[in-house]
Amino acid sequence: MGLESHYHWLIIALLLGIGEILVPGVFLIWLAAAAAITGFVAMFIDITVAGQFTLFGLLSLASVFLGRRWYLTHVVKSEDPLLNDRAARLIGMTVTVVKPINATSGRVKVGDSEWSARGPALAKGSSARIIDVANGILILEEIPEELT
Repeated sequence: MGLESHYHWLIIALLLGIGEILVPGVFLIWLAAAAAITGFVAMFIDITVAGQFTLFGLLSLASVFLGRRWYLTHVVKSEDPLLNDRAARLIGMTVTVVKPINATSGRVKVGDSEWSARGPALAKGSSARIIDVANGILILEEIPEELT
């Protein structure tokens, strides 16, 4: 005699929950919830296997839709909103010009790397401040001599 079908659904829910913990992506948790609800429904209501799969499919669609909607309306605040936006983190930094800057081209040293840049006419070796980043190109402003 094998396990009753509702135990299968509860085991699947547990495995999906463990999968969400091991590989976080905020997706498997909703399928785990659908599997758990399917298991509880199958525990109390005599439902065919085809009905259980149908219920699981419908609950999966509904839970993923509602979960996605909830996450869109409940934005998680970050202590460091620029954590994964390296270019935006550069704004305000002082850099050294390594290839003369003009309105269309030039290069600057940022840390141990070089970036394309544009801005007012700046000679090699001068300092500038990053004021914006557009399509991976740093936009600079000149730093007056008395501030360097």
